[in-house]
Amino acid sequence: MAGRLKGNPLTDLEIRQFVAAGIAGARSDGAGLTLTLSKAGTAAWILRFSHGGKQQEMTLGRYPDIKLATARKMASEKRVEVQQGINPALAARKAKSVVDWNVRQLVADYRDRVLAHLADSTQRSYGRNLTRIENALGSMPIRAVEPAEIVAMIERARLGWVEANTLLIVTKAIYRHAAGKKLVSANPVVGIELSAIVGKRPPKRTRLMLSAEEIREVTNAKMNDANRLSACILLATGVRASELFTSVRKDVYLDESRWHIPKSKTGPEMDIPLAPSVVQWFRELFVVGGESKYSVPARLRTRIERLGGDANVSKDALREAIDFWIENADPTPKIRRFTPHDLRSTMKSHMRRLGVSRDISEMCLNHALPGVEGVYDQYHYWDERRAALELWAAFIESCRTGAEWNVTPLHRTAA
Repeated sequence: MAGRLKGNPLTDLEIRQFVAAGIAGARSDGAGLTLTLSKAGTAAWILRFSHGGKQQEMTLGRYPDIKLATARKMASEKRVEVQQGINPALAARKAKSVVDWNVRQLVADYRDRVLAHLADSTQRSYGRNLTRIENALGSMPIRAVEPAEIVAMIERARLGWVEANTLLIVTKAIYRHAAGKKLVSANPVVGIELSAIVGKRPPKRTRLMLSAEEIREVTNAKMNDANRLSACILLATGVRASELFTSVRKDVYLDESRWHIPKSKTGPEMDIPLAPSVVQWFRELFVVGGESKYSVPARLRTRIERLGGDANVSKDALREAIDFWIENADPTPKIRRFTPHDLRSTMKSHMRRLGVSRDISEMCLNHALPGVEGVYDQYHYWDERRAALELWAAFIESCRTGAEWNVTPLHRTAA
C-alpha cells in the first residue's frame, strides 16, 4: 500500500478555498487520498494505492457531494479491502459495468428478442402476463426484486390456477433471460411453488369423444354456414382450429383433393388427403367467403377494419358459435358442451374403433412419431392416411344422414 504522502491533512477551509480559486490541480490529504480539480471546475476525490505490486487509483466521488470526513471514511474502508487482498478499483469497475435495468426495461428486451419468435398463441398468453408484470413491478430494479414481491404480485392478480401458473412461468422466463444477459446472478422465481400461493391444481379437463349421435348434431347444427362447415372440416381432417382459420385458399387444391398446411410453430408442413365430402364442404365454404383469400374470412366489421381489410376469422369465433348454438338452439341439441379441440380427440378415438392403427391415426393428427423412429422414418404414408381419412369421412356422413353404418373397418397394421 502506498505510504502517507507528504504534507499536512486537509481542512474544510483549505478545500473551499482550493475549489473557489478554480485553478486545476490536486491537494493531498495523505495516505493516498487526494482532491483533484479539473479545468472545467469539477472537484473529485481520488484514492491511490498499491495492489499486486502495481500502482492503482479509483474515484470515490465528487466534492461537495462527498465532504472531507466522508471521503476519509470511504478511503479507510478501501484500504482495509486492499489489506484483505481485494482490488477495490477492479470491484468498482465491475459494478459500474453491470446494467442496472428495471423490470420494465427487461420486459421490453424480452418482448423484442424472445416473445416475437414464439408461436402466436404463446405470444398472446405471455403478452398479457408481461403486461401484468410491468404493472406490478415495472419500476423496480431487476436485482431488487425478491421472491416475496413475486408471490405478492401473483396473490394480488387473483387469477385462476392455469393463468396464475402462466404468470409464474413468464416471470421465471424473463429472469432466465436476465441471467443469460448476466444482469442478475440468480433467478428469484426459482423455488416458488404455485400450490402454496393459490392452492392445489384443479383436475384437468378431460377431452371428449363425441358419440355418433353427437356427431350427427354437429354436422346438422343450426349455425351459420361458415361455422357449421368449419366444424365439419375440423372434425373430418383433425387439424388444429388455428390451422384452418389461418389457411389461405391457394393452399387448398380441390382438384387434387389435397390441402397443404405450411410449416408452423405448432408442427411441420403437411399435405392432407381430402375425402370427397370434405372437398364439397370446402367448395361451399369458399362460396360463403366471397372474394377473400382466406378459407374462413373474418365477418365482424370491427375486426376487418382493425386488421386493415381482408383478414381471417378470430381464433375464438367457432368456440363462441358452438357455445351460442348449444345454449340457444331450439330444440336444444342433444350434445355435451365441447370445444373445437375436442373434434381432434373425437377423430382419433373413432379412428381407433374403425381399425386405424395408432401410428396412422397419430400421423393424421400431424403428430410426430416418437423417438428414433420419428427421426429415421421419413415416409409420409399418403395412401394409408388417405384410406383412413376416407373411412372416417364415410363414418361422419353416415352419422350426418342417419344411414346404417356398413363399411368394413380397416385392419390394424400396427399397435
